Amino acid sequence: MEHADNRAVLCGTVAEPPVFSHENHGRRFFAFTLDVPRLSGASDLLPVLAAEDVLAAAALHGGETVRVTGQVRSFNNRRPTGRKLVISVYAESVEPCADPPENSIALTGAICRPPVYRTTPLGREICDVMLAVRRRCRRTDHIPCILWGRTAQETAELPVGTVLELYGRLQSRRYVKVLDDRREERTAYEMSVMEAYRAEF
Repeated sequence: MEHADNRAVLCGTVAEPPVFSHENHGRRFFAFTLDVPRLSGASDLLPVLAAEDVLAAAALHGGETVRVTGQVRSFNNRRPTGRKLVISVYAESVEPCADPPENSIALTGAICRPPVYRTTPLGREICDVMLAVRRRCRRTDHIPCILWGRTAQETAELPVGTVLELYGRLQSRRYVKVLDDRREERTAYEMSVMEAYRAEF
């Protein structure tokens, strides 16, 4: 693939037909959700963004099983209520497949905020990391990552600027946001890290 620092391979079911998202430099982009089952039986519902010419090879109508290869991307949606980091998988290819479910993410980037170490009510150790992954054209994607157990302990001690090479999956997680006058259900996307290594750019 073109970018060694950011690789995503997903295999799952198209949850609904792609819908038009935006146009950029004369290229039309469409968004759809990919349903990727976990081993536990639950599913990750992952947002995919693909150009019209990339989608042409698959002719998606919803319900197809496809393989998506590309990168995890982020951008700041500057809404009137405040900024929101939007995560999606930018598809470089979308092809029909009959393979088992797959959710493989590999990122290399620098820690750009102090890691946040915490313990769940069930006693699981977690470390939240925001990874800055360089892209061409002098742009950077900021990808939320979550590490577990001993890896979480070790990562929590690392300073901002440390370069990590991470392997895992992209997960969706539902949560409730408490606002001034209401509670709003939202979905967060983050990389659940299975392997982590110190690295260099």
